[in-house]
Amino acid sequence: MSAERRMSSQDRKPDSSPSRGRSPMRRRGPMGHGGPMAMMKGDRARDFKGAMTKLIRYFGSYKIAIVIVILFAIASTVFTIIGPKILGQATTTLFEGVLGQITGTGEGIDFDAIGKILLTTLFLYLGSALFGLIQGWIMSSVSIDITYRFRQDISTKLNRLPLGYFDRVSQGEVLAHITNDVDTINQTLNQSITQIITSAVTLIGVLIMMLTISWQMTLIALLVLPLSALVVLLVVRRSQRYFTQQQDYLGHVNGHVEEMFGGHLVMKAFNGEARSIEQFDGLNNTLYDSAWKSQFLTGLMFPIMNVMGNIGYVAIAVAGGYLAVQQAITVGDIQAFIQYVRSFMRPITQTANISNVLQQTAAAAERIFAFLGEEEEVPETEDPVQVEDVDGHVVFQNVEFGYLPDQIVIKDFSADVQPGQKIALVGPTGAGKTTMVKLLMRFYDVNSGAILIDGRDIKEYERSDLRCMFGMVLQDTWLYNDTILENIRYGKPSATDEEVITAAKAAHVDHFVRTLPEGYNLVLNEEVTNISQGQKQLLTIARAFVIDPKMLILDEATSSVDTRTEILIQEAMERLMKGRTSFIIAHRLSTIRNADWILVMDDGDIVEQGRHEDLLKRKGFYAELYYSQFETAQVAD
Repeated sequence: MSAERRMSSQDRKPDSSPSRGRSPMRRRGPMGHGGPMAMMKGDRARDFKGAMTKLIRYFGSYKIAIVIVILFAIASTVFTIIGPKILGQATTTLFEGVLGQITGTGEGIDFDAIGKILLTTLFLYLGSALFGLIQGWIMSSVSIDITYRFRQDISTKLNRLPLGYFDRVSQGEVLAHITNDVDTINQTLNQSITQIITSAVTLIGVLIMMLTISWQMTLIALLVLPLSALVVLLVVRRSQRYFTQQQDYLGHVNGHVEEMFGGHLVMKAFNGEARSIEQFDGLNNTLYDSAWKSQFLTGLMFPIMNVMGNIGYVAIAVAGGYLAVQQAITVGDIQAFIQYVRSFMRPITQTANISNVLQQTAAAAERIFAFLGEEEEVPETEDPVQVEDVDGHVVFQNVEFGYLPDQIVIKDFSADVQPGQKIALVGPTGAGKTTMVKLLMRFYDVNSGAILIDGRDIKEYERSDLRCMFGMVLQDTWLYNDTILENIRYGKPSATDEEVITAAKAAHVDHFVRTLPEGYNLVLNEEVTNISQGQKQLLTIARAFVIDPKMLILDEATSSVDTRTEILIQEAMERLMKGRTSFIIAHRLSTIRNADWILVMDDGDIVEQGRHEDLLKRKGFYAELYYSQFETAQVAD
């Protein structure tokens, strides 16, 4: 089971060490990387060919379905192409019949022949519609299935990424992959692929039919092609960069909105509305600018193509009239040819439009495959240690670690923690206390040295087994949109209702829960604002009781509760820690007086260690920290 399911509260951010450096993606400003100035207007799609090649390879298991779609699309298009030629015969028959009646040289209109021609045409168009319906149904199934696979792959990838990835990329950026980017590809598959097929078949088929009617008029129609191709080329080259920029900044906007909404209380408390709006406006203006330009350039093609098409119609009408007078072609052929010319211009226009859609699709695919290609956690050992009975003997051997290779946070850390001991980690902010816990849980791997549990390197365990050994209660009270009962049960899904209630009583949760309108069935809202901060902390502690772990990690678990509740929680924690190896990250030093051993950290090193009374007698760094807090408390009083 994943670490998140074992934690009483999630810990997504590294220790607040000043040496770590926060990714600019998390706080974008006008001059920051990822801000409005990061992508200049001249940027182009990074690798259109590579992205589309990967996308095509992704379709590998759908080859048969796509071949069937292609065949049905071709059949549908061929039936449509043949229709005007046969319909032209009806026009010719009608014209010749009327002309014969007028001149008295014919037998009149042959309605039987016209009826047969119309029935044949109707059969062709109905067949075309049927084939189109079938290929559309198949392609919709394929596109939805591929969309499902993409989202499944992205979800699976999320669980394999190291925590370091989420330190440098906002949640909104990741959300954009699974929503905007996947939806873009879905729409392209569902619409554009069949349009490409039908456009190509239509272009070739119509050209052949036009040549069978009149090569002279066909030549006139083809003179429009170079101009059309030039327009398409110019528009695509100009719009390509804006489609890529649009897709990128859609993710940036999502990330900013998600981040600001998630912390809206803090943002309002510090009067950050103006700064938030300024950042949003910068991102939104860039998105607006790129979206407007991409859509404007796409929209230009249609009126321009229509103008060129109308010029072609005039030239063809004049040439057709001249050839009809010369009796080189029939009136029905002219009518059919004009229909073909209209059909001939349509795929060119569609191709121009599809080319822009493909640019947007390539940008989305590139982002998705870049995400799927992100470096994952170090693979699990091939021969993991089987966890049976854990004593809880933890040894840190010359551990060295840095979030960035050139910025070391933990320097040559060594400690020997005996089973059942209560170990307190104390020190100023940024000393590396929380980092040590993350290394212990293998959220990150050490740069050098080793961490041993019961004499075995933690890398020899599967991560899930390793994290099963620990229960965590952190300052960051993570709860989700479900009932109180399920939130307590989150760390151990197999726990019965009785076990959950027992844990709640041990954590002093049961009393306040029973005063709520729906008790344990009360659904916490998404922002968890329908219970107090102290109550949220109590629920995360109850979650740790349910897990009944071999070892505990407590990160100032009582920092968000009142004094009376803190006393009750301390008593409950003493019971919970009894017989278990416990690591207590302490900010208020008064809470760890009874710890078996205190490790005093500063700048990634252990500068002092011992029991509370002994450390005070030394009058060193620990004593200085302790008395400074005591004096601060007196001043506050």
